[in-house]
Amino acid sequence: MTDEQLLRYSRHILLDDIGVEGQERLLAAHAVVVGAGGLGSPVALYLASAGVGRITLVDHDAVDATNLQRQIAHDLARVGLPKALSAQVAMRAINPEVRVTPVLQRADDALLNALLPGADVVIDCTDNFATRHAINRASVRHRVPLVSGAAIRFDGQLSVYDPRQPQSPCYACLFPPAHAPEEVRCATMGVFAPLVGIIGTMQAAEAIKLIVGLGSRLVGRLLMLDGRALAFSEVAFARQCDCPVCGARSSAPDDASGGHQLLQQGQ
Repeated sequence: MTDEQLLRYSRHILLDDIGVEGQERLLAAHAVVVGAGGLGSPVALYLASAGVGRITLVDHDAVDATNLQRQIAHDLARVGLPKALSAQVAMRAINPEVRVTPVLQRADDALLNALLPGADVVIDCTDNFATRHAINRASVRHRVPLVSGAAIRFDGQLSVYDPRQPQSPCYACLFPPAHAPEEVRCATMGVFAPLVGIIGTMQAAEAIKLIVGLGSRLVGRLLMLDGRALAFSEVAFARQCDCPVCGARSSAPDDASGGHQLLQQGQ
């Protein structure tokens, strides 16, 4: 690292769990962020500020005035600009050393299979069931850890799926693709503005931990947040032997309902 980098990242370097070696891993890492909206905004900004060397940001949408209530990577001057380009501007303003590659198209199987080989982590910041499953399929196929978050109304959730670990479930183990729910969007259901910041920031934290080698205790666990009460709860789940994506070999999961609604999309 250069003297300037040692200064910029000194607060990370002071942490025994990161240090110079961990920061160098961040500088050499490639993160793929799918979605540059409510969740993707804090993810993108924190990954850039932390010094993740290469960030591919995928989003086919453009900034709208209604986004500004919660999507903090964008501002009024960039309404109408593609979200990936708008977020790139914000990321470069924080850290011009980071290489940001905006991809202005919808994330489908073909695109994800082209982007994920060689990536260190993929972060799902999307808001629809089909794209979430496409990301999961590519994560399993290319053995890239997946950090998945969701937020709608006052409810948020977060989990990590790590196909490098033999016993790690995948997203389809918890949300089977054959049982697609009715789509819910914040455009019709609403979303509490700080909630996406809380969940997105935690997604960034889990991604950084995976990159530096700290791992994640959320593999096989679903963390849920009740934003009204500011109360967290957690349930465990396991790989499914009949999963159509990861072909799990483990026992059936614990009951993951926990009295909470599981969120397949929304932000």
